[in-house]
Amino acid sequence: MNGQGKIRSSHLERLAVIYLRQSTLVQVRENTESTMRQYGLADEAVRLGWARSNVAVIDADLGASGRFGADREGFRQVVAKVCLGEAGAIFGLEVSRLARSSADFARLLELARLTDTLLIDDDGTYDLADINDRLLLGLKGQMSEAELHILACRMHGAKKAAAARGELRFPLPVGYVYDDEGLCVLEMASRQLVQPIKVEVCAGPLRGALSDGFRAP
Repeated sequence: MNGQGKIRSSHLERLAVIYLRQSTLVQVRENTESTMRQYGLADEAVRLGWARSNVAVIDADLGASGRFGADREGFRQVVAKVCLGEAGAIFGLEVSRLARSSADFARLLELARLTDTLLIDDDGTYDLADINDRLLLGLKGQMSEAELHILACRMHGAKKAAAARGELRFPLPVGYVYDDEGLCVLEMASRQLVQPIKVEVCAGPLRGALSDGFRAP
């Protein structure tokens, strides 16, 4: 890992914050290697000089999108530790992916600069007091947000193309399937379970009111 010389005793005396994030629960379930690599950053922090007791793992955002920082409990915890001066460094596989919003990312970079907090990933160690590091991370953050926009446009275009051909399909609720003609129908097993439901009024006062001609709304 490049830039180890930027790590000083003032950083090692504070927390090494290991921030974990994956955008969806499907990624958490299927991309287990990425999750293991992110948890492995705790060992990397120890190798770089942090005491094991000074390593804080924040994984509340596994399965949470990085588009809106305010909706992510883990991201708020990271920002709080930076603001309080408790964090010596923030670790991530790609620190530019800490937030998909340029505004959230720029705010985190400014707070890290003011509190002398390092950002560390596989590419190196970034000191936000260094203008070159700050420019590089800013550029990476903008590229990350642009990547999200491009992916969203690509998926939307694919949906429009499928809809134009009449082949657009969405996941159906449990009990429904698409038939051979592409229509949404009840699954055979579900049809056998659907029975008319007879509702009985058990409450005495309400039954009496209904018998007296009262009509419920």
